[in-house]
Amino acid sequence: MILTGTFINGGAILLGTFFGLFIRKIPDRFKDTATAGVALAILLIGLQMAFQVNNMILILLSLMLGGVIGEWLNLESAFNKIGTKVAYYVNRNQQDSRIAQGFITASMIFVVGAMAIIGALNSGLNNDHTVLITKSMLDGFTALVLSATLGIGVGLSAIPVVLYQGSLAILAQLIQSSIPHALLDRLINETTAIGGLLIVAIGLNMLGLTKIRIANLIPAIMIVGLLVTADYLIN
Repeated sequence: MILTGTFINGGAILLGTFFGLFIRKIPDRFKDTATAGVALAILLIGLQMAFQVNNMILILLSLMLGGVIGEWLNLESAFNKIGTKVAYYVNRNQQDSRIAQGFITASMIFVVGAMAIIGALNSGLNNDHTVLITKSMLDGFTALVLSATLGIGVGLSAIPVVLYQGSLAILAQLIQSSIPHALLDRLINETTAIGGLLIVAIGLNMLGLTKIRIANLIPAIMIVGLLVTADYLIN
């Protein structure tokens, strides 16, 4: 079953969140230090991914165009509204912004990256779930740490993870014979670079150094795919 790895990944995130919620009642100073440590690790992961860039011009154009589209659609507000609704039903507290922050932060960390793309493609093309199972262990541990500070919103990220990776796996199986390997490699590299920059932004926000509207930059991931494909066809 091509979605086996994807479902395991989603389940690991939910399980990590479940256990993370039990260790929330610790002193704030411990949470602050742990959050700072996680933020630094997130910065490192993001930088490692971003350095895989091959065409800086396409990255710049993708971020600019994606940011404009994201602001027009006001995706950040949409994410926050989802978090607010969940907060209302879970805690009866519409002001609990940690729900939205947890959802956005975890979604970006778990959805964007080489392992998500390559793992989903391996599942779809080869029915090989090794990469996604490895990613599941990492995501489960990260969800545990994040949910201890950001709450139940982290668990909601399992939904976009399953939808995104599942869609990639199914799409890969359907069109595996129509995409040249050279184009596929470029798509993975540039998408990973964009994702790395967004993850760097997450780390900076968690440290309180910036207030970047990360969700409004998400369309850049799709834009870079279109630009890379166009550049490949032209050249």
